[in-house]
Amino acid sequence: MRFRHPDGSTVHLAYCTNVHPAETLDGVLAQLRDHCEPVRRRLGRDRLGIGLWLARDAAHALVTDPSALRGLRAELDRRGLEVVTLNGFPYEGFGAEEVKYRVYRPDWADPERLHHTTSLARVLAHLLPDDVTEGSVSTLPLAWRTAYGEPRAEKARAALATLAERLDALHELTGRSIRVGLEPEPGCVVETTADALAPLTALAHPRIGVCVDTCHLATSFEDPHTALDALTAASVPVVKSQLSAALHAEHPHLPEVRAALAAFDEPRFLHQTRTATAADLRGTDDLGEALAGDTLPDAAPWRAHFHVPLHAAPAAPLTSTLPVLEAALARLVGGPHPLTRHLEVETYTWQALPAALRPRGRAQLADGIAAELTLARDLLTDLGLKELP
Repeated sequence: MRFRHPDGSTVHLAYCTNVHPAETLDGVLAQLRDHCEPVRRRLGRDRLGIGLWLARDAAHALVTDPSALRGLRAELDRRGLEVVTLNGFPYEGFGAEEVKYRVYRPDWADPERLHHTTSLARVLAHLLPDDVTEGSVSTLPLAWRTAYGEPRAEKARAALATLAERLDALHELTGRSIRVGLEPEPGCVVETTADALAPLTALAHPRIGVCVDTCHLATSFEDPHTALDALTAASVPVVKSQLSAALHAEHPHLPEVRAALAAFDEPRFLHQTRTATAADLRGTDDLGEALAGDTLPDAAPWRAHFHVPLHAAPAAPLTSTLPVLEAALARLVGGPHPLTRHLEVETYTWQALPAALRPRGRAQLADGIAAELTLARDLLTDLGLKELP
C-alpha cells in the first residue's frame, strides 16, 4: 500500500510474511498464492506491499539463479504484490516448533550473517518495483548479549563496514539504494535505540541505520519521541519501522493478571519481559521466567515481547502497547517530512496466541492481517497522508 505524504514523497506500508514462514523458494511462491494475494483481495486493492522474509535456502536460490529471481518478480506482479523491504533478522527455522534463542544465530560476528545480508540486498535490488529506487532490509541488532566480548564485537564492526562498501557498490551497479537497519530488541547487544547510537555513529554510513520495531520500543519502555529525536540528532537514519504492539500488564502482582499472562507463555518464541523501576529497567529473557516466583519486581507494569494483533488488544486485565505505536508513527511520518518511508506490520505470533484467539485456517488469518493493515492505514490517513491507488 502506498501513501502520499504532505511533502510529496511516497510512504510504503506492507505486512511481513514471516507470519507464514517458508524455508524454500517453492514455499515462498506458495505464500504469495495462499496468503498474500487473499489479503490483497480482502482489502480491495490492486496492489499490496509485502515485506518478504527469505530464509537462507530461499535467498541462496534467488541470488545464484537469475531465472529464479525473474520468476519471483513475475509472480509478484501477477498476483498484484510489490516488495520494497525484506526482513533479514531470522536466518532459518523461523517456523520450527521452538525458535527461542536460535533466531539470534548467526550473529554479526559470524561471516555467514554478512553473506546472507549481502544476498538479501542483491535480491531486493532486483525485486523493487520499476518506479522505486530505494529498498530496506532489517537485521539482527549485532548479537544476543551473552558471550559477546571485544573480539566478537570487532568482527561485527568489520562486517558492517564491509556491508556498507557492498551496498555502495550495489548502488553503483544497479542504481538501486538498499539500506540495512539494525533492529534493537530486548536482550540483544543493541537492546534499545540508545544502544544503537554508538556503533552506528562510529560507522557513520547513510545506508546503515536502525529499524524501529514499536513492540521492542514499548517493551523496553522507551519514549518514542525521545528515542526518535536522539536518532535524528545523531544523524542515524531510520531505515524502516515495524509496526507492532507488545503485551502490557498494568498490575502484574495480581493473581488474575498473572493467570492471564500465563496464557501467552508459549514454547515457540522468546517473550522477553521488562518493568521500569525507579532505579532502572529490569527484565527476564522469557515470560515464563518472569512469572516464576519473584524474579521480576511486580510493583510497576510489565511489558512482554509478544507481538499482539494491532486491531485486537487482549481482553482485560491485559492490554497492548498500541498507544506507543501511535505515538511513534506520529513522530515517524506525522511531521513535515517522514523520518522513514518504509512501514511494515509485523505480527508473526498469530499462531502462537492462546488457543481461543488463534485463527482457524487461512481465511481467518487473512481476515486478521487485513484488519491490521486497515488499522495502520487509518492511522496514516489520520496523520494527513493520502492513500494512493
